[in-house]
Amino acid sequence: MSEGKQMRFRVGGMDCASCAGKIETAVRRMPGVEDVSVSVTAGTLLVSHDGSGDATAIAGKVKGLGYAVAPAGEAAKPAPKTSCCAHDHDHDHDHKHDHDAHDHHDHAHAQDKSEADLGLHGHDHGPMDGPWWSSRKGRLTIASGAALALAYGLGHLVPAIAPYAFLLAMAVGLVPIARRAIMAALAGTPFSIEMLMTIAAVGAVIINATEEAAAVVFLFLVGELLEGVAAGRARASIQSLGALVPKTALLEENGVTREVEAETLAVGATILVRPGDRIPADGVILSGDSAIDEAPVTGESTPKRKGVNETVFAGTVNGDGALRVRVTAAAADNTIARVVKLVEEAQESKAPTERFIDRFSRYYTPGVVVVAALVAILPPLLAGGIWSEWIYKGLAVLLIGCPCALVISTPAAIAASLSSGARRGLLMKGGAVLEGLGKLTAVAFDKTGTLTEGKPKVTDIVPLALPEAEILRLAAALETGSSHPLALAILDRAKADGIAIPAASDNKALGGKGVAGTVEGRSLLLCSPRAAAEQVEIDAGQQAAISALNDAGKTVSLLLVDGKLAGAVAMRDEPRADALDGLKRLRDAGIRTIMLTGDNRRTAEAVGKALGIEVRAELLPQDKQTIVGQLRSEGLVVGKVGDGINDAPALAAADIGIAMGGGTDVALETADAAALHGRVGDVADMIALSKRTMGNIGQNITIALGLKAVFLVTTVIGITGLWPAILADTGATVLVTLNALRLLKTA
Repeated sequence: MSEGKQMRFRVGGMDCASCAGKIETAVRRMPGVEDVSVSVTAGTLLVSHDGSGDATAIAGKVKGLGYAVAPAGEAAKPAPKTSCCAHDHDHDHDHKHDHDAHDHHDHAHAQDKSEADLGLHGHDHGPMDGPWWSSRKGRLTIASGAALALAYGLGHLVPAIAPYAFLLAMAVGLVPIARRAIMAALAGTPFSIEMLMTIAAVGAVIINATEEAAAVVFLFLVGELLEGVAAGRARASIQSLGALVPKTALLEENGVTREVEAETLAVGATILVRPGDRIPADGVILSGDSAIDEAPVTGESTPKRKGVNETVFAGTVNGDGALRVRVTAAAADNTIARVVKLVEEAQESKAPTERFIDRFSRYYTPGVVVVAALVAILPPLLAGGIWSEWIYKGLAVLLIGCPCALVISTPAAIAASLSSGARRGLLMKGGAVLEGLGKLTAVAFDKTGTLTEGKPKVTDIVPLALPEAEILRLAAALETGSSHPLALAILDRAKADGIAIPAASDNKALGGKGVAGTVEGRSLLLCSPRAAAEQVEIDAGQQAAISALNDAGKTVSLLLVDGKLAGAVAMRDEPRADALDGLKRLRDAGIRTIMLTGDNRRTAEAVGKALGIEVRAELLPQDKQTIVGQLRSEGLVVGKVGDGINDAPALAAADIGIAMGGGTDVALETADAAALHGRVGDVADMIALSKRTMGNIGQNITIALGLKAVFLVTTVIGITGLWPAILADTGATVLVTLNALRLLKTA
């Protein structure tokens, strides 16, 4: 559980920033702990320590706050019943990414119902995916509302008992709130929202505002309920990725097929995937051909035709053909599991804005308490104000000043964006990366496999003595069985054109020249122009045509039939279909685009001219790193996009490194961000998502502070009181959360 002086835990029951804050504060105070990161959305706790951190003690501290906790990869067990209170947690976690224990079960833990009547912190800390009224938080809110309605009824019927009726109604909701406040204070968080709520409610009773106190407690619970529902939606977004992988698979052994748990599939096993089924594991197709819907993994809306020896991903949907697939990754390591794990870890990494808000709130909340006390005390002492009136205003200020909405403003937006990006194949490793993407002013791209397809294609067939189709037919006959990239390009073109390829005999490779053989009694040679010139005379017109193709960055092979020049085949690694539009979007956003490639200058410039991008060619890996450093020294904020292997030095040197690839280990783990479906437009999408997120955060902060400022002024001048004060807090929190959830939608 400890790795590099870090411990990672799963925590069950967090559904708001207040929950995370209490856990973080309590754990941070423990011996040996250096840093703490808590993700509400992922339900995780990451603890950095100096080597002396005690995992058992940390887990005990979190359990003491009433949360379920377990080492990462295990199910979070409900905290044991304590003498002061009991608690009911209902958790359902998918752990398909346990790299340590390899324990991949759906865990559903329900504590004994005898513990369901009281709560350490008044939350139903299970997922809010069922009806809100069936959750514990919902039941408490309903009970508080019913008690308040009953108190109003009794107060009208028997006015003399109204204060006592409202006092009892208030107690229904306030007792669990006060208990949470006390436990949080003992754990190091004295200025929690629960403590402010408790002080305000008790103070209201003291000044005979019992009716308002009961109403405020009920409104507080309503706000928390709404917040829990909103948080549940955010949590469900990324958890739903894990649910994409089917629970069972059809395992093929000794010619017999049987159904097994998908998580038990071993690497190397053979599985059968029927048409319409979700693929249960990453693998390679052994037999069959089908259209695969990869939208769940790559965000690609169009199904992709795949056949033998091609890779398929867990969670994708098999289309119209049965497939036999060899498993290449265990359940813990499949693409979906790694995406979920990456997003969860990213949510633990705070953005600079979020870290600032956290630091600010540590001083802000005590400051609010001081201001509230001054509002309550100074006017009566210095200006002869009425004590009850100004204490009332001070209590309202106390509620208005709660920092919940402010604290949640940034992490809610970042969590929603990370989840939204992951569902579109855009993976960003943390809030800092997400924030930094929007600041990029230059993006440097690798060429091969990034701006281009990464494999040559036949671009031109030049007929000299034979028709185009005949040249392609004979060339394909010579290349049959070869795995050379140029040979595969010719074979792919022949297949696409529906050409029947004849059999060749006496085939032999001529080192550094080409391939020779006999087809239909004719002697054939497919070779480079230099090798052809040794066999036949190439006239000036033919040489000019070859040179023009070479100048366009194309590789030319000449076909000789019975010692005579019959035609030419030109091939080139062509730009990706989306590259031109993707680069244009970046340029339109004012971002400088540059190609950095080790390829020869002629080929690079031909591709660069087609795409309209600045070109730096014939570079070694260290040259790319140097150029990235030079761009940064010019004051540019640089993103580097590549395949994550030979571009590793440049990726590391850039402000933001983005790996391109379809779910490979490198694409997921090398750089700061990864584009699963490898489209150039993904980079523009990431930057656009970053800018939307930062705009959303700005809106959230404005909502949080703006509402507080308005109600602070209206409270002090006597226009509003306790009811609007609590609405200013819980209402702002809900508004901020719902605004952040808009980021879950694709722009």
